[in-house]
Amino acid sequence: MENRVKVLITVKTYPLPSVKYGELVCTAGMLEDGAFIRLYPIDYRYLSYWQSYRKYQWIDVQVEKHDPARDSRKESYRPNCESIQILGPPVGTQNAWQARKEIVLKRPPTSMETLKELQRKDNTSLGLVRPKRVKDLIILPDEEDWKPRWRVEMLQLRLFGPEPKPLKKVPYKFKYQFSCCDDRCRGHQMMIEDWEIGRLYFRELQRLGDKQRAAESVRHKFLNDLCGPQKDTYFFVGTVLNYGTWIICGVFYPPKIEGEARSLSGGKAKDEPKLF
Repeated sequence: MENRVKVLITVKTYPLPSVKYGELVCTAGMLEDGAFIRLYPIDYRYLSYWQSYRKYQWIDVQVEKHDPARDSRKESYRPNCESIQILGPPVGTQNAWQARKEIVLKRPPTSMETLKELQRKDNTSLGLVRPKRVKDLIILPDEEDWKPRWRVEMLQLRLFGPEPKPLKKVPYKFKYQFSCCDDRCRGHQMMIEDWEIGRLYFRELQRLGDKQRAAESVRHKFLNDLCGPQKDTYFFVGTVLNYGTWIICGVFYPPKIEGEARSLSGGKAKDEPKLF
């Protein structure tokens, strides 16, 4: 049964090739009451111009609950992409992101330990975590090109689908190493798959002309700025459908209000990037 919902978009992951959908972008956001919702699948780059939503933009969309046999995650809904309506410009960052915080922080953040408990209990698969300490952003080399299976899917898209748009692969994986505000926490190392980290990498690659320097620039931005001492940092986290593992889907980083400053980066600001 379909119904319409109003969603504040907070997460867009980097696109992945798909023969069935062209490509997939996992989109997540928050309802007006602060509850999470996942809109999946969406071939975002192939949406009509007037439906191409941005982060922190309200949209109205028709959705139906996923078949539990295919996707049992509590927050997962299948959107009717043709029904997407954008409801004005993105919510701004004035007054220390106050308007964004009013919806994103409507419900208190939690810890990874609590989210994993809820995952076992009721298939919770999205959440907001406020890290106690961000120790590092680790850079791992990855394949230069898509997997052979995905290259075949992109070829099929060229043969049978719309005119394809180039989809570059980021040749690195980026992982946050952090701890939670939870006595049970023993530390976490989680992949970040935010679209913004891919876009930043390719922008820095064009500017610097060297992939390792571009990766180092990404590390500096995501560790020393987004998680710096002047930011009140939170992680949007979610699970991978086929494996149930948790990843970081995005970062929420409003400026700290005077008197509330705390350092998350664990004294790593001057360290050289880790490349393994």
